[in-house]
Amino acid sequence: MATRRPAGGPSPFTVDQVVELAVRHNLAELEVETAGTRVRVVRERAAAAPGPRAEAAPALAAPLPQPAADGAESTAHLLTVEAPMVGTFYRAPKPDAPPFVNEGDAVKEGQILCIVEAMKLMNEIEARVAGRIVKVLVENGQPVEFGQPLFLMDPLR
Repeated sequence: MATRRPAGGPSPFTVDQVVELAVRHNLAELEVETAGTRVRVVRERAAAAPGPRAEAAPALAAPLPQPAADGAESTAHLLTVEAPMVGTFYRAPKPDAPPFVNEGDAVKEGQILCIVEAMKLMNEIEARVAGRIVKVLVENGQPVEFGQPLFLMDPLR
């Protein structure tokens, strides 16, 4: 049976409990508002398998496997920037604005690369390392899945 707390009374949730719920249920985002207090947890990337106190994985995956030896340039050192959630990929903040980044652009750590819209929320995806955008792998306005590669990036060495 649920109990009601009077307005202005103590919050029935602590920040740790809200974070634990997000981790336990593998949620990318969770917002709870009660008694005039709002707690919003946005995880960088939900863990692959739910479990208590699991750490969120970074938006960069391991280097790509090296392609077959056909004379092509090695891509073993490139990093993939993956979608941290299911949503719609946007290269620019507005339809008439230039893209955040283009192939060949140098980017700084923390620079916005794109937006993934999920449930009417615009989630800015940032570079986790400085480097150069080698390839944009998704078309503007295309739906993306959790973990789907968005960009290939050559990190600064």
